[in-house]
Amino acid sequence: MEAPAAATQEEMVKEAQSNPLTTLALSESNFEFGKVKKGEHVQHVYEVTNTGKNPLIISQVKPGCGCTVPDYTHEPILPGQKGSITLKFDSSNFDGLVNKQAEVYANVEKAPIVITFSADVQPK
Repeated sequence: MEAPAAATQEEMVKEAQSNPLTTLALSESNFEFGKVKKGEHVQHVYEVTNTGKNPLIISQVKPGCGCTVPDYTHEPILPGQKGSITLKFDSSNFDGLVNKQAEVYANVEKAPIVITFSADVQPK
């Protein structure tokens, strides 16, 4: 049996927007880790607030590469409530200034929302 083809960005947006749309606010869209030792694993939590009238449903968080592992609130976030998106970064394969991003797919008008982080990877 063949594995299904990866969903296109358009398909992921369509799926995310299949629920009634709402709005959200992020605590920040960019985070700077500063200096990180090569090989160190660091993580940051982005706080998400549902600022709309319908439940906020994060359907997927897609990192830009395999060095970043996402985790997020999988349950619907009710209006006025908060959830989170965590990005875990493995600096093992990097040197110097690194900029990474992840796309957040949710039932909001302007999906995907891009969140970013940077790190200055230093030798061990």
